[in-house]
Amino acid sequence: MEYSYSVKTCRELAEAFRRKNILRPLRIQRYDPGAELDYVIKGVVPAIEARIKLKVEKFVGGGYAGQVYKVKALAIEIPEGSIEGLQVDQSYAIKIFIPPTAFARFFRSVIYAFGFQGPFSPRANPDAARAGALWQKFIRRGARLRLGSENTVVNILATFVDSNLGSYGEISEWIEGRMWRLEVDDNLDARMKWKIGNNGEEVASPEYRTKRTFMARLVQLMHEMGASELARQYEWWTCKSQPNALKRLISDPNPVEGHVAVDFRPGLALLPFLPMCPADFRLIIRGFTKGSLVQFDRGNIKKLESYVESNQETFADMRGALEELKQAENSYRDSLPDITHHHLKLISSPKLWSSILRSSIQGWKTRNIIDEQTIKRLSQKRFLTLIFYLLGLLPFLGNFLRKLWGREDYRRHHGRMLTSLGYFRRAGRARIAENLIRWHRRGRVDEARAARLSEHPSRFFAHLPLSILPRKMHRFFSDRRFFLRSLDNIFRRPLRLYFKADVRERWLREIVAQGEKNGTLTEKEATQITSQIKEPFIQKYLKSLAVHVCTVPVTQIVSVAVALIYIKLHPELAWQQAMVHAGIILGLFQVIPISPGSLVRGLYVTFLILRERNFKDYNIAFFLSFLKYIGYLAFPIQMAYRYPDLARFMAGHWATEAVHIVPVFGERGALLEHFVFDLFYNYPLTIRHRIRQRSKLRADLKPRFWHVPLCAIGGTLLLISADLIYFWRSGHIPTFGDIWWLAFWMPLFAAAATTSWAGGAVLSKRIIVGAICGALIGLLYATSNILLGSFLAQQGSEYISFSQIIGQIGAASSWRIFLFAIVAVIGSFVAETRKIRPKSFASS
Repeated sequence: MEYSYSVKTCRELAEAFRRKNILRPLRIQRYDPGAELDYVIKGVVPAIEARIKLKVEKFVGGGYAGQVYKVKALAIEIPEGSIEGLQVDQSYAIKIFIPPTAFARFFRSVIYAFGFQGPFSPRANPDAARAGALWQKFIRRGARLRLGSENTVVNILATFVDSNLGSYGEISEWIEGRMWRLEVDDNLDARMKWKIGNNGEEVASPEYRTKRTFMARLVQLMHEMGASELARQYEWWTCKSQPNALKRLISDPNPVEGHVAVDFRPGLALLPFLPMCPADFRLIIRGFTKGSLVQFDRGNIKKLESYVESNQETFADMRGALEELKQAENSYRDSLPDITHHHLKLISSPKLWSSILRSSIQGWKTRNIIDEQTIKRLSQKRFLTLIFYLLGLLPFLGNFLRKLWGREDYRRHHGRMLTSLGYFRRAGRARIAENLIRWHRRGRVDEARAARLSEHPSRFFAHLPLSILPRKMHRFFSDRRFFLRSLDNIFRRPLRLYFKADVRERWLREIVAQGEKNGTLTEKEATQITSQIKEPFIQKYLKSLAVHVCTVPVTQIVSVAVALIYIKLHPELAWQQAMVHAGIILGLFQVIPISPGSLVRGLYVTFLILRERNFKDYNIAFFLSFLKYIGYLAFPIQMAYRYPDLARFMAGHWATEAVHIVPVFGERGALLEHFVFDLFYNYPLTIRHRIRQRSKLRADLKPRFWHVPLCAIGGTLLLISADLIYFWRSGHIPTFGDIWWLAFWMPLFAAAATTSWAGGAVLSKRIIVGAICGALIGLLYATSNILLGSFLAQQGSEYISFSQIIGQIGAASSWRIFLFAIVAVIGSFVAETRKIRPKSFASS
């Protein structure tokens, strides 16, 4: 996630680093808006070299595959010929194959090294960079045949090497696009039945269906062309491939047009023992059948040649590109040990090792590990190159030792640090400035604090222990103003939202503007929502949302209080036992469907209904607000039909913001985001749709209630049978604690049967008779359990009076009636909201 920061502060810190005049260069992790970049580039088709000057307009984001920027071409110098698509003053996307964070670089390198026994090739190997670009160019041309247009695949224009970051990169056309829009769908059952290739005219969520179909067709095309491993970038059930396909803004509001594939560079290798998503299990098995244990970006050139030969007219101008791809693929594959593919060739082929070492020297140069003088020495002495290669296998120290050996400026830098106290101090201050650039970009320190820490090293070292914490916690404990602002947002802001209309309106306008910026709202939708802010219903719903925000900490406060009281009431517990019991209590409060916070929320909605004598405007919120988690979306769901755009946006905002903290799978636009939106917004709407459909199907049936006592008696008889079987096996009648796991199922199923067989009775009466059935089972079972226990378990002349039996029945039945009634309501609700099978209503 990207945070707001000051580019000016980053530049001042970089200048502070340079003023220290240390012998090593500044470590650049990424570029800021306004930075100017100068590259020697090589066109993809045709392979023409040129020089280009770019200006960074914005940092788009970064993952394991690299970092992406939107740039503007300031100048282009091409000695001869032209590179199609490159023009001055046009915007482009560049991707540099090095992640912007140290952890992502480390994790990617470890995974790749396990698979191929070498460094990440697209970053350091020119043949790998060219091969990937050429494959994308061929897939783009193939899309003309399979998908109807080359514009369904982003146009890749050139490759280059960035000497500052030490990585290769690529230039592509800039796509003005967005992720998918979270669509309102009150019939998820129909979507679940829909299959790719079906017409789906009666199924909602057209953008979801179109995107899934587009990605499936693209995967099929890539398999046909021989790019099977690259197809993993668009496999639906990787659950993280969806952001790789955008929708062009120019195609809006049409939901079924404008999809374009934009990312063909994988970031993580697929190891046979480390599947990272559901689709990986199938891909690993497929890899085994093809003899490819480790999968990344290997293509089948023979299959591509066959495809090109079958479509000669389409690929007539790409014969030269095919020859370059064949050469690049061979050089790329021979640049790594890759045990799973080379096998015995590693022992029997000196030519292979010559290629590996030669490519390694090129990679070390690209990654700025060695200088020109070391390149000459290693090129002349293969034994030294082998030692240098093996040196990198040392964990953590490998690259450091390589740089000491391979770069004169690093040797001089560390030598001066050991021999000069003044230089050591300057180097320390430079390192502090370097770290503060990273901290400030991530939001750990603001502009003023970054400047102060740069000037006072002792304060920086005081922050170091906090740097292992998440960025907000770091700032919470180190920045007084941020600390007070956070407390204000937690405790006072919800109250201001409730009591002050202008604060509510400003808050809504801010999140609407944010939604318009990130593409979840169109300009027309944003304008319509802001025009409705003054309407009474909107004000009422915003006020209720403020109450819901206030209830967020209630459950946590109550759970902690209950845990503390429990520990105080049980002083005999050891410290470890007390912590375990407290943890169990806290965990239970997180998983129970109705929590203290949701009860407060539900009671507030009940108060509104009674005060206004208006159930219609709260009929959905009333039921949902009592439920934990889902209850936070009670009012957005209530607004679904009166204000559909606002309801969809608010539900998407509340339901998906928390998802984005999940690593990898929580990426904006990924499948998890859509799943959470469906779960918390569309699924309740689907439940309402099922209830209405069920009511229509039952409209011609007569209400029926005579079966209620029969269901209650039937459930009770089953429980009595369980008691007798237990008595036969153990010699005594069980207590409720002995068979609670079985007892809970009886009112659940009996109430479901009661509700299902109630004929044409209205929903409220169906739920009520289900609850009555559960309460009857609780009464009858408590009575039978006490009677059986009193008579079957009597010993000798022991006598139990009638009054004692009645007292025991009263005590046992009171809480069982209540508990079984609640369970029965759940059973009735499940029966009323399950998927509809119309044939079943003929006998209801």
